[in-house]
Amino acid sequence: MKHIILETSRLELKEMSFSDMKALSSILQDENVMYAYEGAFNDEDTMAWMQKQIQRYKEYGFGLWGMFLKDTGEMIGQCGITMQEYKEMQVPEIGYLLAHRCWHKGYATEAATACREYGFDILHFNELYSIIRDTNIASQNVAVRNGMSLIDTIVKHYRGIDMPHMVFCVNRNDTK
Repeated sequence: MKHIILETSRLELKEMSFSDMKALSSILQDENVMYAYEGAFNDEDTMAWMQKQIQRYKEYGFGLWGMFLKDTGEMIGQCGITMQEYKEMQVPEIGYLLAHRCWHKGYATEAATACREYGFDILHFNELYSIIRDTNIASQNVAVRNGMSLIDTIVKHYRGIDMPHMVFCVNRNDTK
């Protein structure tokens, strides 16, 4: 049984393992889910993504965790904190990715809010970020619901394409 990192009223966030590859593949290989990444991942991309999360757990003690429904145990997405480059620094970012059929049900906000509290209370970060593709309005709305404010716009080069991103941030003092 996997250790639960975070728990909300409807969700459990747990470290993923290779036993979650089928569920992860169904999410990352869905064009609808991955539109902000310029298209669905293939098997190799998905394996590299999983390996990166497992490496993050070892290196930092956190990363993108699997998002599981409490009532069924089904993995419906990922949410967690990763270190991302911003202005030549590494900053803690709250990221989230959900199976398409689970969109617009409040799961991303529920998980992201729990990650914000974890980032401040357990990991003792003073600021948390969400760096979101400019076309991903739904994720931007989650960041705002998570108490974040737009502070910057940047361009990330990913998969051979320059992609504008919005940078959202919340300070520990903003949530007290």
